[in-house]
Amino acid sequence: TAFPNPNDYSAFMGNFSSATGTVTLVMMLLGRSIFRKFGWRTAALVTPTMIGVTGLMFFSLTLFPAFFTPIAGALSMTPLMLAVFAGAAQNILSKSSKYSLFDPCKEMAYIPLDEESKTKGKAAVEVIGNPLGKSGGSFIQQVLIFSVGSLSAATPYLAVILGVLVFSWFKSANQLAGQFNNAMAESEAEAEAAAKAAA
Repeated sequence: TAFPNPNDYSAFMGNFSSATGTVTLVMMLLGRSIFRKFGWRTAALVTPTMIGVTGLMFFSLTLFPAFFTPIAGALSMTPLMLAVFAGAAQNILSKSSKYSLFDPCKEMAYIPLDEESKTKGKAAVEVIGNPLGKSGGSFIQQVLIFSVGSLSAATPYLAVILGVLVFSWFKSANQLAGQFNNAMAESEAEAEAAAKAAA
């Protein structure tokens, strides 16, 4: 709707792809510092925070455009264009934080596990979790569109679903962070005990 001209749309998507690559590169460089200074828990919470904040902005602009008309006017924009930029920011920040922080956090979570648990855990996540998440999201969206008639009419429901998922993500990441830190402390203690015994 914001870019009815195909050339304008193509130019926007080109800028979007470039911005995604640039921000991902910057986040990759910052990722190590975030892990080192703040630890696993903070790194794991960056992605849901990005999605939650930018998602809130996007859905607020989409659902309540009249409220944001004065702000958009002050920026010489329309609420629709602000929503487009908020949606683009959501995609860019969520993808970059996923690649730079979420994926490394996921791999690090396997470190304190024994070999059998690592194999089973990776199989559950990679073979079942990822495809189920992607297909489940598409299925929910299709059901909502068929139920209410259009994507715009489904937007309030999608906003609620996103809120529930981000809340659950925060809760899960916090619980996993506690288990991860305890397991790492135990494995470090075992390594120290083994080193003392060997000495």
